Amino acid sequence: QVQLVESGGGLVQAGGSLRLSCAPSEHTFDVYAMAWFRQAPGKEREFVAGISVSGASIQYGSSAKGRFTISREDAKNTVYLQMNSLEPEDTAVYYCAAYLSTRPNLPPPPRPQEYDYWGQGTQVTVST
Repeated sequence: QVQLVESGGGLVQAGGSLRLSCAPSEHTFDVYAMAWFRQAPGKEREFVAGISVSGASIQYGSSAKGRFTISREDAKNTVYLQMNSLEPEDTAVYYCAAYLSTRPNLPPPPRPQEYDYWGQGTQVTVST
């Protein structure tokens, strides 16, 4: 069982930045594609960004393109989501997810049903 622990959420003004981190407990972190999803009240869980096992393939949801950057640092067993130019519409609980993959360059899937493990989420609130 892989446990994912997110950190870095909080309250920020519109236009500001936050960096989220996710540290899986599994030592074989480098066999998982990783992704960030978010869920606002009353809305479905939304794909934000994903990164393949190798790091060579990165996908972004439409809301994240040009503003957010996902990266992974396998030496530290950590995946990051750098969020810039935040808007009130970005307010949501952000979840880290892991997908066990045997294909290092396979693009991370955008559907939450594909993922094997989830963190408990971290709240991001963007004020006007």
